[in-house]
Amino acid sequence: MATAVWFPHARAVEIRDEPLREPGPDDVRVRAVLSALSQGTERLVYRGEVDEALPLDLPTLAGSYGFPVKFGYASVGRVTATGRDVRGIGEGDLVFALHPHQSEYVVPASLVHRLPDGVTPDQGVFLANLDTAVNVVLDAHPRSGETVAVFGQGVVGLLVTQLLRRAGAQVIAIDPSQIRRDTAERCGAQTILAIGDPTLLHALTAGRGVDIAIEASGNADALQQAIDGVAVEGTVVVCSWYGGKPVTLDLGGNFHRGRVTLKSSQVGRIAPALAPRWDRERRLRVATELLGELVLAELITHRVPFTHAAEAYDLLDRGSDDTVQVVLAYD
Repeated sequence: MATAVWFPHARAVEIRDEPLREPGPDDVRVRAVLSALSQGTERLVYRGEVDEALPLDLPTLAGSYGFPVKFGYASVGRVTATGRDVRGIGEGDLVFALHPHQSEYVVPASLVHRLPDGVTPDQGVFLANLDTAVNVVLDAHPRSGETVAVFGQGVVGLLVTQLLRRAGAQVIAIDPSQIRRDTAERCGAQTILAIGDPTLLHALTAGRGVDIAIEASGNADALQQAIDGVAVEGTVVVCSWYGGKPVTLDLGGNFHRGRVTLKSSQVGRIAPALAPRWDRERRLRVATELLGELVLAELITHRVPFTHAAEAYDLLDRGSDDTVQVVLAYD
């Protein structure tokens, strides 16, 4: 028998028993070591701010957005058993899975990803968000020397900041939290702001405006600032998911006259223009290779025992300025 986090209704957490079946020929059994809470999607689900009719999009999730729901998608654990037909994964291997917060689980081997030797759980738990960040940068397509404003320096924003710097972009990191601004500096951002005032963004770029703005804060006000702060023919990439929250934008100014491109970046798809050369397997391979090269483990600010998961979600819900990544630790 295993135990898992469920949301019986909005802003409520239960630790429920979960039956654990025996692994089939193509399955693996994994004992969790660490799992990460998402300050974007997962917080929306916890708060009940997702359309109840929206289908769950991972085979490991259970319930519905109308509650109860078992949610989560960043679990790292050790393989404790494998089916007879499993190849390439063995007992004791450290693996990542897009799985809810659960002490132990049995899944098809195709749903786990073996982490490279030398990668720690504290690094590996960021794989899903790093995969997302790689996709964002592919969608943004920055050129070397361009200026990119990243609105929001939560986990995805900080990962995007690091990838942009590796691509040769000049990064303006924007976040109201002091700890996140400090972390953005460690991640290579050259300019760091508490707010993304469009007038200031234009002033910082000799009146031109930033070439690209990436909205990773989940704040609709930041999206408006991004639209107003980009250059003529600039691009705004939105990787935030707003759930059921209404978003009102003023599109009569810089957006219209500046011919601004507003683009959604969602990890479930690769840009069609890249399809001849990129697929999800290649993207995941790149993200995996980056695990040992980026600032990752240092992004964990709160480590909460799995049995105290309700405290972790309360911390997430309050949106404390001293949090970056909250993780659940398993015995």
